[in-house]
Amino acid sequence: MTITMGGITVDCANPHTLADFWTKALGYEIAHDYGTFVFIGPADKSSDNTVYLGFQQVPEERVGKNRLHIDFRVDDRAAESARLVELGATVVGEHAVPTLSWTVLRDPEGNEFCVGQPDEA
Repeated sequence: MTITMGGITVDCANPHTLADFWTKALGYEIAHDYGTFVFIGPADKSSDNTVYLGFQQVPEERVGKNRLHIDFRVDDRAAESARLVELGATVVGEHAVPTLSWTVLRDPEGNEFCVGQPDEA
């Protein structure tokens, strides 16, 4: 038996708002738009291993901290964090452990995610 990652779906109030933010953040495009459910994926469809993001409209509001978040690797954490803030993210905090530094951000609906950069040795 083999299992592979297909994608990550985010419950949200407005799937189009989040799809707009994340397509710009990741350089993805809208793959399928079902109104209350929007899938985005890479513009380059040459890889079968790319994880999609889905945004599913739900009636209830988000409460508390999300139990799952996405971590992204970047080459320049400060520049990437600034770019994401320009797109509509907000910075929550900065953290570091030996060999890694990361910034916690929130997307336009408050879902937390991280951008991390390995520290130079």
